[in-house]
Amino acid sequence: MSRTPSNMLPLGTIAPEFYLKDTNSNESFSFSDLKGEKGTLVIFICNHCPFVHHVVPEIVMIANDYRVQGIGIVAISSNDIVNYPQDSPELMTEFAFENKLEFPYLYDETQEVAKAFDAACTPDFFLFDNQDKLVYRGQLDDSRPGNGIPLSGSDLHGAIDGVIYNRIINPDQKPSLGCNIKWK
Repeated sequence: MSRTPSNMLPLGTIAPEFYLKDTNSNESFSFSDLKGEKGTLVIFICNHCPFVHHVVPEIVMIANDYRVQGIGIVAISSNDIVNYPQDSPELMTEFAFENKLEFPYLYDETQEVAKAFDAACTPDFFLFDNQDKLVYRGQLDDSRPGNGIPLSGSDLHGAIDGVIYNRIINPDQKPSLGCNIKWK
């Protein structure tokens, strides 16, 4: 299991625009289509990564808690499906169903969106405010597969609460850690 950290895109970066197919609905969406009234969380994940499997229950709880509070949630998979067929769009649909992902799970076939976000790993979290400026990029919390620290989502919860309640978000943020994106 590879341990790749986030690249930590500079805070204040404007959200890259994209137009990708959602493997849940079979429709295509842009960032503008999916953004929330108060902010937007973009998460790079994939179907097979043990780091993603470890955090997906917390991601689902965060999505369920914060979508109703004005946060748009979207997941994107950018992995090379030729060498990693377990990340194919058909299996993304299955993964979303099995894990109750009730938000768009987009397929980035060209990997251009991952490059625009400077995404490096799965999971990789990017939180934008209502002006589409990056206010948080980093880890969900300190939990990792096998380290014995329970999932809490504390780092991401704190950042999302900051967006919703217009609080200052600490710029000292820890990178996420996970499997590297499988580049072509």
